[in-house]
Amino acid sequence: MNNGIKAEYIDDINNPELEMFTTLLENQLKHYFEPDAGLFMAESPEVIERALGAGYRPYCVLTDEGNSIEVMELFTESLPEHFYIARGDSLKAIKGFDMTRGALCAFYRKELCSVSKLLEGKNRIAVLEDVQNPTNVGAIFRSAAAMGMDGVILSSNSSDPLYRRSVRVSMGNVFLIPWTITAESESLVEELGKAGYTTLAMALRDDTLRIDDPKLKQAEKIAVFLGTEYDGLKDDTIKNCDYSVKIPMAEGVDSLNVAAASAVAFWELGNNRL
Repeated sequence: MNNGIKAEYIDDINNPELEMFTTLLENQLKHYFEPDAGLFMAESPEVIERALGAGYRPYCVLTDEGNSIEVMELFTESLPEHFYIARGDSLKAIKGFDMTRGALCAFYRKELCSVSKLLEGKNRIAVLEDVQNPTNVGAIFRSAAAMGMDGVILSSNSSDPLYRRSVRVSMGNVFLIPWTITAESESLVEELGKAGYTTLAMALRDDTLRIDDPKLKQAEKIAVFLGTEYDGLKDDTIKNCDYSVKIPMAEGVDSLNVAAASAVAFWELGNNRL
């Protein structure tokens, strides 16, 4: 077969070997090889290609006959251990398969790096504190990659960036920007401060600076904290950051969705003003 891949044709998607594509939940994939790092699912040839480009190792592919050649050609260096081609229209039985553009690939997860390692050589960091909606996480990653942020740190209560919806909404940009997760979110402000970052808490308060305040542009290294969709940042996080920052809004509008707010903040504070 193309690129040395040995494909197996299937007629029945209820085959137990395909459970990762048909029945397993996100958390089950995450713990698939426990205690080792598990799997995540990439949907569509474009997203698969970005995951490969970021160095993720493919484990298993499921595609249909019409897309099989195109999908095989993605794997030029790292080959999947299993490659299934479904005959006929059998894949349409998988909910949402039409959105995958005919291709699914389960990838091995990577071990996450420490916060200190992530910070090396970076001067613009986004911090997500308990952002639990995977759609918002995916949109924030897309904005972070587009607007010149260097990395993302998530609290352990945030949604996993490698969940299907996050990856899909990010359009694969989750693979283009370094990130890690920390359980020590309460001490993170202090750690970032010691590393030379000016810490900014996105919060709608009377004593906040405008996001376009000139003094913020003078900071060499910035970490922007964004809070949960419902309650925003924790009071202690806001208190401990160097500044609280707000996006000025028209009268009668009190807030933006966290993903929309992140795009504005990253545009103002990111490395690249395009």
